[in-house]
Amino acid sequence: MTIAPACPLPLMQHETVQMAHGAGGRLSQTLMQRVFMPHLHNSFLDLLDDQAKLELPAGRTAFTTDTYVVSPVFFPGGNIGELAVNGTVNDLAVGGAIPLYLSTGFVLEEGFSLVALETIVMSMASAAQNAGVIIVTGDTKVVGKGQCDSIFINTSGIGTIREGVNLSCCNLKKGDCIILSGTVGDHGMAIMTSREGLSFQSHITSDCAALNGMIGKVLDAVPMIHAMRDPTRGGVAATLNELAHSSSVGIEINETSIPVKPDVRGACELLGIDPLHVANEGKLVLVVPADCSETVLNVMRAHEHGRDAVIIGSVVNDHPGMVVMRTVFGSRRIVDLPLGEQLPRIC
Repeated sequence: MTIAPACPLPLMQHETVQMAHGAGGRLSQTLMQRVFMPHLHNSFLDLLDDQAKLELPAGRTAFTTDTYVVSPVFFPGGNIGELAVNGTVNDLAVGGAIPLYLSTGFVLEEGFSLVALETIVMSMASAAQNAGVIIVTGDTKVVGKGQCDSIFINTSGIGTIREGVNLSCCNLKKGDCIILSGTVGDHGMAIMTSREGLSFQSHITSDCAALNGMIGKVLDAVPMIHAMRDPTRGGVAATLNELAHSSSVGIEINETSIPVKPDVRGACELLGIDPLHVANEGKLVLVVPADCSETVLNVMRAHEHGRDAVIIGSVVNDHPGMVVMRTVFGSRRIVDLPLGEQLPRIC
């Protein structure tokens, strides 16, 4: 009697991501129950529907989305998971919105450690709780080995815009003060110094943080702020140039006023990079009427994420669309947009 060969049952216990984890079958369910649901569960997500049905307060609504591909995915001061949550929260908050709900999508490379994945999900859950937002829906896809770099995360967010707040890059007026919430370049240099072959024996850590708490207190005190941005890719230089261009005004800043940590400055000098071009993930640029600037500074300095807040410059009518910096030597130079991608895969 001949017995036909049987197809063996797939192994259900794995320590790395398998292609079958993204196939929608039993291993997909196992991944959800083992990694995602224990840390992200809530009344919306527990239904496991294809959508989240939300009750939004009446009023204007802000919506944003971003995708995170940072390398390495674990870096001094954080990881790709909390970066994704905090970055999306900040994108809503700088528009004057109160962040409420997030979605998240994962693209996982076959062979990625499930322990590392769970650590990332746990950090996302913690970041969401700290920011006061709920992750209400999500998706997971698995691709073959070599088809992505470990893990990519997309997050989208939705929130309601505060009454009486009208933040826009087009609102800048002559005489406005430019306020920076703290030191620049921390995140980008933390990424660079953690990459293989780029160890500077430094203690640089990412500034990755959700800023909606501080922003809320600032807007409660001074709702007439003109503009607000988080200087991520392209750094403070890119943000200031975008503001100047959008409002057709000039911006002048003082080099001596811009705070840079010594380790960050040293790393930038070694790499030949201007700290103003380096990404930040927990800093804020605000444009405020001059007569409100001291109030804003006092509110920010009372918050843990704004203790080093400082006025770095002002809005002028000269050289519209351009940013000019007065250097430590008293000369002036143009602060232009960075050319190309000086620091790849940092957010």
